Amino acid sequence: MSAAKLGRVDHIMQRLVEDRQLPGAVVLVARHGHIAHLKSYGYRNIENETPMTYDTIFRIYSMTKSLTSAIVLMMAEDEKLKLDAPVHRYLPEFADIRVHTADGGRSPKRPPTIRDLLRHTSGLTYGLFGDSEVDRRYRRAKVLSPADDLPAFSAKVSDLPLEFDPGTQWKYSVASDVLGRVIEVCSGESFEKVLQSRLLTPLGMVDTEFHVPDEKSERFATVYSPDESGELQPVDLPRTSAFRKAPKFLSGGGGLVSTIQDYFQFLLMISREGRYDGGRLLSSESVRLMTTSQLPPEVKSIAFGDNVRHGVGFGLGFSVRQEMSAWDPGGRIGEYGWGGAASTHYWLSPKDDLIVITMEQVQPYSFLTEWAIKKAVYDAIE
Repeated sequence: MSAAKLGRVDHIMQRLVEDRQLPGAVVLVARHGHIAHLKSYGYRNIENETPMTYDTIFRIYSMTKSLTSAIVLMMAEDEKLKLDAPVHRYLPEFADIRVHTADGGRSPKRPPTIRDLLRHTSGLTYGLFGDSEVDRRYRRAKVLSPADDLPAFSAKVSDLPLEFDPGTQWKYSVASDVLGRVIEVCSGESFEKVLQSRLLTPLGMVDTEFHVPDEKSERFATVYSPDESGELQPVDLPRTSAFRKAPKFLSGGGGLVSTIQDYFQFLLMISREGRYDGGRLLSSESVRLMTTSQLPPEVKSIAFGDNVRHGVGFGLGFSVRQEMSAWDPGGRIGEYGWGGAASTHYWLSPKDDLIVITMEQVQPYSFLTEWAIKKAVYDAIE
């Protein structure tokens, strides 16, 4: 990659910080498995003028999902579970789940499967991205309550109706959190312990956890949100954040904190088709299932309400660019990736053997950084 052209990334990021669109960020660009660009910008805490650093700890929220998916696929390889088995084989509370109808509900045409949970075609929802009757029931039930453990969470979700027949639509949902409970049942161990032993320890992801312990608290970033005038205001401070305490609810959909270098280790393993320095964690076939769209033919693109990401499908872990469209026109066919609620992003381009990660802490979620630097990154490839 051209170092001179990658310098444009510095210019873009500095401008975003100087214009107060971002408090601070870290950007990593790697090609052929080697880091070509790793820079930090601005502050992790504006008020104290604490500079952003490479080892800053971020709330990665939904970037947790791909780690959960990877473990499910490891367990499938070990024959601890089957991808096309109904969810109720492992979680019996889902045996009688029904599809919502105006007159009270009906049995689904087929039960949701583990594969449906991985690709968000299960009929579950979040209650956050729409206002259907099922969304409202999710909100009333407080399905992501921190007071629940995974067994209580699973029981609560299974008592709510599906929004549609499994396999007929894509809808972002609590599916990855349900998978956390599946992992516990199929392994006989806590989700946290399995995550640590099967993925975090082998990859050396030493700062990826469900909370930030005291000895690491100084590296924890503040979350900001723009007020009505556009000025960034702190909305989640490190010293009072819920992430400072070990949680009861171990969220496989959004519960982890991490660093950019930790997450790079995971994506490097994926880009190498499951291999890492000490061996192999996933088969190349499992990685293919994660990184190519597995949606049914009738589900053309993923969408968040009316926000359709035209040309983007979903694998068993990542969104996947299948066709070019007006949505993210700077992308490339074959790109896969995802992001987190505080505007952390990553994408990989297999054709270019490229990994890009951007970490910041701004809510609500925005593609600002990814879309700002994407062209500069691709232009730097020689």
